[in-house]
Parts: sequence; structure tokens; C-alpha cells
Amino acid sequence: MSCSHRSAPVSQPSVETGVSQTLAQFRKQTIRQLTYALNLDIPAQKSQPIPASATITFEWTAPAGGKSTAPLQLDFKEEQTHLQNVSVNEANIPIVFKSEHLLISTAYLKPGRNTITIQFTAGNLSLNRNDDYLYTLLVPDRARTVFPCFDQPDLKASFQLSLTVPKSWQAMTNAALQDSVVTGNRKTIHFQRSNIIPTYLFSFVAGKFTPVSRTINNRFMTLLHRETDSSKIRLSLDTIFTSHADALRFLEDYTQIPYPFQKFDFAAIPDFQYGGMEHVGAIDYRLSSLFLDAGATRDQKLSRATLIAHETAHMWFGDLVTMRWFDDVWLKEVFANFMADKVTETSFPDSNYDLQFVVDHFPAAYAVDRTEGANPIGQPLANLQEAGTLYGGIIYHKAPIMMRQLERLMGKDNLRDGLREYLKKYAESNASWVDLIAILDARTPTDLVAWNQVWVNQTGRPKFSYQLDKQDGKISRFSIAQLGEDGSKRIWPQGFELALIYADHVEEVTVAMNEANVVVTEAVGKPVPEFVVFNSSGQGYGLFPVDPAMIPQLTTLKNPVTRAAAYINLYENMLTGQVVKPAQLAETYQKLLSTESEELNVRLLTSQLSDIVWNFTKPESRLALATSVEQAAWQAMNRETAPGKKKLLFRLYQNIALSSEARDRLYTIWNDQQAPAGVTLTEDDYTSLALALAVRDYPAATILSRQLTRIKNPDRKKRLEFMMPALSGNVTERDAFFASLASENNREREAWVTAALGYLHHPLRAGSSAKYLPKSLDLLEEIQRTGDIFFPESWLRSTLGAYQTPEVSQLVRQFLSSRPSYNSRLRAKLLQAADTPFRASKLLYF
Repeated sequence: MSCSHRSAPVSQPSVETGVSQTLAQFRKQTIRQLTYALNLDIPAQKSQPIPASATITFEWTAPAGGKSTAPLQLDFKEEQTHLQNVSVNEANIPIVFKSEHLLISTAYLKPGRNTITIQFTAGNLSLNRNDDYLYTLLVPDRARTVFPCFDQPDLKASFQLSLTVPKSWQAMTNAALQDSVVTGNRKTIHFQRSNIIPTYLFSFVAGKFTPVSRTINNRFMTLLHRETDSSKIRLSLDTIFTSHADALRFLEDYTQIPYPFQKFDFAAIPDFQYGGMEHVGAIDYRLSSLFLDAGATRDQKLSRATLIAHETAHMWFGDLVTMRWFDDVWLKEVFANFMADKVTETSFPDSNYDLQFVVDHFPAAYAVDRTEGANPIGQPLANLQEAGTLYGGIIYHKAPIMMRQLERLMGKDNLRDGLREYLKKYAESNASWVDLIAILDARTPTDLVAWNQVWVNQTGRPKFSYQLDKQDGKISRFSIAQLGEDGSKRIWPQGFELALIYADHVEEVTVAMNEANVVVTEAVGKPVPEFVVFNSSGQGYGLFPVDPAMIPQLTTLKNPVTRAAAYINLYENMLTGQVVKPAQLAETYQKLLSTESEELNVRLLTSQLSDIVWNFTKPESRLALATSVEQAAWQAMNRETAPGKKKLLFRLYQNIALSSEARDRLYTIWNDQQAPAGVTLTEDDYTSLALALAVRDYPAATILSRQLTRIKNPDRKKRLEFMMPALSGNVTERDAFFASLASENNREREAWVTAALGYLHHPLRAGSSAKYLPKSLDLLEEIQRTGDIFFPESWLRSTLGAYQTPEVSQLVRQFLSSRPSYNSRLRAKLLQAADTPFRASKLLYF
């Protein structure tokens, strides 16, 4: 179960780096009524320091058990030289700084109201400064990298921000504008006091942005963006605003709580580290996630709507009610995903919600849970400096599957009513998963504490097996057994369906899998089917068996959810070396490219096919398979009439193109800027084509430099300029690019770095790039220390994901075995990222 703060006195904390749970619990007992007033003077040149001041007021209570001898610790992850002056209750005091903490002797404090004023230079680590804009991203514990604060989620505070910036800049924060004063070529913007929020949700954006405002359903909203493509702007703006309005309307109805904050704005930022971040009243998004072009597939539009719904849902789940400690970070994410799925189900009424759920969540959850580094949904956390390592596919994808099982167990209305009670009880405060379980447990006869133990606190997934006995053409017995995939005798209580497929109809049977062995009595007496499809409704979780008789008859499955479940079951079994080999599955999937009617399933098939070509085919066999897949994809694309599916099929063709015919065709398309009939290609698509040709060392000069001249947007131009050395045909130039990444300054644009690494370590470059792996692994701890929460994982996946040899697998294992005390969370991330080379080397070389 998740840890929660106790009311019993906590021992006085030691001074150590980061924010320990002991420190957080101690401060929670002594500090309340917290406010921050921040002033930052931001120069136009990003290399210049930012003078700043902070005034922190709070009610202080001496710790229980007598007078404290321990100093009050303010978190500040910078050098002491950044601190110029500190005063407490208007009296200057000596600056005492140790292990990322400004120490305030309690002798300077008084019971009740206290004020600490600090003059300092703002830290740059989380300001994301660019030539003409900057933005903060302070989750999970990075507010302390910018200004001194109490950086823990259960010390919520109000923030009053003032920014002095170049006169031409726009700015946005959690609170509404109060006034703006221009002096020469500078202006000072004063914002109103914010709502009560945790430090990780404090945010501001400032720079050269274009503001756009709309009022929908009496809600005034402003968007700041840097998009320059007039077509993207025209096609996207209405949808961006209406999607937010639709999400707000649904969530207000579902929660029965009006939007809880003073304003609702958002910013679209080039190459933002995440899809979005739920800053109260000032959501940040990756620009490319919001602004789509004429070639956008239905799947991309659905993903945008889901992202907007996810971040809007956070206003209630995470922002209004916040977890007490980051061991429950998954709690806010599971409900944001869970509610986002519900929002898009209503806002895209003609979409297949169940299919989207399967395709979006199951492959991503399995991609972590099948690995040697699998982590549970809930994880203990002793210090916030490691909180970033909690994030990943389990939080974002397994947790929603678990939550849907919980909804299935409790019933939709009971779960909804429980969530309403939870939000009302803990509004503007903090709560834990334990607190929520207590509310939900009262609304179901099921023992949710026991249910929670396996779903939330343990790793891995069940592996199912079955036995179907026949007599006189009928099913005499149908039994299903489950074990942990690791062989453990664990039970994942869950419900799922299996489909009995007959020549002229399908019968779906529900399985209540609450024991190690279950007899499916509903199936007994039915005629023996032609084959069985497990998890046919896409709600069960685990490694499901595959009936070999299904494989040649996949096209007979009429239900698209059942087909998606079948494709996922096949792929997962292939990865374990069961039922079907990679080449056989590729042959099966090629035939389906022309028959699969659902765009989401085409996405799933093309993704799996690409993985098989690059990751699970030996280099000496790859050209033959790629040539075959190229032909199947091109033919299917030409026969297809739906634009979205045509685009996905073209992307598959581009992704796996290896034959000289395919590469020449791609070059002609790129050179002439003439897309195949019925396919819309935009500037971004042609850039992607140029990169694909460059990594293949296509024998035409200056492809990337020519593409650079075609790009109009300055941010996208800089991105390509950064990536070009990683795609150079010159090994020495690639070596120099990789060497440059040892410097933290060259890793600032994390999305650029991981994109470049994907090409640097492309399978076609594996022979010359494997030498970078030892240094890449050596840098991991530094990347975890200096980068944002997803950077260590994306660094590892971009680095290791394309390798398949036993030598690389052995390199990873030797790295870990030689470091027995290596950070356990980074060890897990490394084992997760190494799953592909581990499995590929086993499947292909042993």
C-alpha cells in the first residue's frame, strides 16, 4: 500500500540532498498557510543570469515534543553563490547552505506568522531557456532548481509572480494578469495571486508567442503558440479550443464540481519534453501535438483529443486533489488517462472507444511488464530526487487497464460516486491511494485491499493456459489456469471474455478469473468451435494463449476489438518464442495490410511489422523480408481509399524501405515533393523522408541541407540543424556528435537529443554505433540527475532499442553485474530498455 503522512510526531530530519520523505513529513507538521511572492528579471539573452527575489510567508509551529534544534530547511538545488541575501522577519541573517538546502535557524522564527525574503540568482536547470522564449517544467521536485522553496506536494501554497521581460514578449502563469508596466524596451508583468497549488504545478511561460483567445460556454481561454504554418493554424485552432471546452463540460458533469481554478489557458511549446503538463490554469503542450496538418490521420486527431482531455482531467485529478507524496504519482495519472478515455468516447461518438483503449494501452503496458525490469504501479519513494524514475508505461498504461477492471468490478455508477466523494472530501488538499481505496471499499463487497495487493503493489502479468475437452462434437470441459509469467503462483483477479468462433457466428463467454484455475461452465455443452480467441473484448490483462487454428483465419474475425486482441496476443507470444516465429508472423501480417478495415488496427499492424523487420530479423535476412513488406505495403496503400490508412501504409513503406527500388522511389517523392496519389505529405513529412534517406546513405548529395532550406519555421529548422551531424555519412562527424552529448549544455533540448540518438543507433548504423554504448550507459546517472523525468528512459530506449546481438545483451548484463549497488530504479529502466536486445538475441541467435 502507498505510504501516507501520519499525525504522530516525526523525528527531526538530517540535512541531505534531495527532499527526503522524513524531511517532508517533518515540515508538514510545522508549516501551513504558505505563500510565495516571486520576482524574476529575465534578460533577452539566454546566457545572462536572472536576478530574482522570493518572499515566503507561512505559519510555523514548533515541532511536537519541545523546541527543535534542527534548522528549517528550504530546498534549493543550486550553488551557494546563487544566494545573495536572506532575511527572516525583516532581519538579515547569515547564509547557511548545505546539501541543496538553505538552513534557517529556528531561533529566528516565532510561533505563528513568519516571513523569509531571499535575494538570489534563479537556477537555470528547469527554465528551459531558448533564444527568444523560456518555460518552466518543475515536476516532480524541480521548483527547487529555480528558487528556494518547500518543494513537496503536500505543502500547497499560493504564488504571486512578477516578471520583467523584453517589451515584445508575452507571458503566462497559473494566475490571471494584474497589470503590466512598460519602461523603455522592458516591461514588468504583475500577475494576481494564484489558487492554492503544489510547487510542482507552479509554472510560467515567457517569450515571443502569438496569443489567441476564445470564449466557449462562457469560459474565456487563451493559447500562446509559436506555430508559423498558416495551414496548421487554420486547421487546428478551432479544434484546440472546442476540445478543451468539451473536456471541461464532461468533467464538470462527471465530478459534479465546477472547474475549480480562476482561469484556464494553455501554451504550445516547440519540442516540449512531454505531450503535455497539467499546470493549473496554464497547461503546457508540445506544439506538434496540438497543431496538425492536412495530412493528419484520424488516429492523430484522436490522440490530440485524448491528450487535451488528459491534461484537462488533471485539473480535478492531481491539481484540485493532489497526492500526498510522489509514491502515489500514478494516482493522478491513472485518473487523467481514465477520464480522458471517457471524454473522447463522448467527443468522438463515431470512434470505437474499446478499440482505442486496447491499442493505446496494452502494447505499451506489456512493453514494460514483460521485461526483467518491470515495476509495480505503486512504488515506495524515500527521496523526491528519484521521483522521476517512477514514471513510465506502467503508470500511464497498466494503471488505466487496472482501473477499468476496478470499474468492471464495482460498476460504473459506484465508481463514479466514489470518485465524487473523494474529490469533494479532499478538494484543495492532498490524499493517498489508501484514502481512495477506503472510500471505494465501502461501495463494493469485494475486498479491495486484497485486490489492490496484486494489481498495484506487485509487478508482472499473469500467463494463462487452457484445456478444452471434447465429446461428441461438444465442449465437455473448458478450464483456464493462471500463473505469474515468472512461474509464481499469484492470482490476478479479473474478468475477461473469450470468443468461440464458428463458421457462421461467434459466441462470447465471460470468464471470472478469480482463482488459479477456473472452469468456464458457460462453455460446456456448446459445439466445439473452429478456434478460440482469448481476451476478445480487450479488457483482460496478461499473456494469453493463441489457438494456432486462428492464425490463417484472422480475416474472418468481424469485431475489430477482437482482431486487435488477437494481433497483440500473437505478437506477445512471438516474443516469448511460442506459437509463431517472427518471419511467420510477418508473413501473416503482410496479408492483412490490404484487408484490415480499422485505422487503429492498421497502426498496430504496421508498428508490429516494422519491429519485426528491424528488431527480430537477422541483418542478412532483412533485405528479403523488407522487400516483401515494401511491396505489400505499397500495393495495400494504392488499393486503400481512406486517407488515414493510406498515410499509415506509406509510413510503413518509408520506415522499412531497403530495396534500391524503394529507396529510389522515396528519393523521387522527396526530391519532386510529389506525394503518392491520395497521400498528403507536409513539410514535417518531407523532413522525415529526408532523414530516412540520410540514414540509408542514399547516394544524392546535400539531402539534409536542401531540406533545411525548405523549412520555414525557425524552431523546426533549429531542430534539424541539431540532428544533422547524427545522420552524417561520415563516421568521424557522428563520433563528434556523440562525444558532444557528454556535456550537459548539449543535452538541453531533450526531444532533439533522443530523436538524434534514434538515428545514430539506427539498425543500419549498428555496426559503427555499438562503440557508443559503454559511454551511453556511463552517462545514465548524470542524465537522471540533470534531465527531466522521461529523459533517462527515452535516452535508453533510443540508444538500445535497435540492437539485437548477444554481444549487446552481454554488455548490458556486464554493466549491471559490475555495479551491484547501482541505483535500483535506473537498473530497472535499463533492463526495460534492454528487453528488445535480450529477446532478439535469444530468438535469433540461440
